[in-house]
Amino acid sequence: MNLAGKLRHFAPAPPLRQPHRLPGFPAALFFIAMSTRLATLLLTAGILAAVPAAWAQTTKKTTTAKATAAKTAAAKAAATKAAAAKTAAAKAAATKAAAAKAAAAATPAPAPVAPLTEAEASAGIKDALNKGVTKAVAFASEKDGFNTNDDIHIPFPEDMVLMKSTLGRLPGMSTVMSTFETQLNRAAEAAAPKAKDIFLAALANISLTDALSLVTSSSTDAATQFLRKSTEAQLVAAFKPDITTAISQVGAEAAYTKMTTQYNRIPLMTPVQTDLSAYTTQKAVDGIFILMAQEEAKIRRNPAARTTDLLKRVFGTK
Repeated sequence: MNLAGKLRHFAPAPPLRQPHRLPGFPAALFFIAMSTRLATLLLTAGILAAVPAAWAQTTKKTTTAKATAAKTAAAKAAATKAAAAKTAAAKAAATKAAAAKAAAAATPAPAPVAPLTEAEASAGIKDALNKGVTKAVAFASEKDGFNTNDDIHIPFPEDMVLMKSTLGRLPGMSTVMSTFETQLNRAAEAAAPKAKDIFLAALANISLTDALSLVTSSSTDAATQFLRKSTEAQLVAAFKPDITTAISQVGAEAAYTKMTTQYNRIPLMTPVQTDLSAYTTQKAVDGIFILMAQEEAKIRRNPAARTTDLLKRVFGTK
């Protein structure tokens, strides 16, 4: 580059261009015009800057309004649905009630049950007692019918309990006493069958008035207790000879003699003199009546135990 070019490169920049001012236009007016123009530009810039914020706020309001409208519509729809369901349920209930009422009106009233007669009561109570006697005697006559049934098991005689605890410490005596108790129950089981004929004969003597009273009694063993009053003494008299024989046959008498012989030798001890036949006979009779009472209670309480039309009629009519 030559010298002239270099000089041009470093020449001072041209002065800033001044705004065109019309000839003869006053400087003050020109300044005012320029200021007004600048203010307009600044105002325009501010407005443009505020547009996005205003737009965002408008959009937010629109979104909120839409959400509120949707929520209101959903709530209204739910309320309408619930009201419709409630109306439908009420209508269905009313229809069902009307149908039930119509069915009840169409169904004829059951014929009144005729009152129980004395003859029916007599036949019914005899039927119930007959079944009770048959089952009770059959159960008591089985092996272990007394021995393994806690309700009627014949225990060691009470006036022999001290002897039992005293001799129980001696060698071999514990087994003897345990066997003795079992033998008493065996004797009762052997005598039990004789009760059936005595009971059945007593049934024929139940009057019509007594039968009706027994059937309508609130006691679950009224008939059994009635029968006991009229047959217990006869049963004891009939049982005792058989019990005495059975006690000897099963070995209870021999065991009793062995125990009392040893015990009565002990100084200062009151001798044991238990009447085994009387004790076992009474316990056997008690056991038969306990079993009969249980059978009677089943018939009175449980409809399933009323196995004949007569029992259903007599004990199902209250």
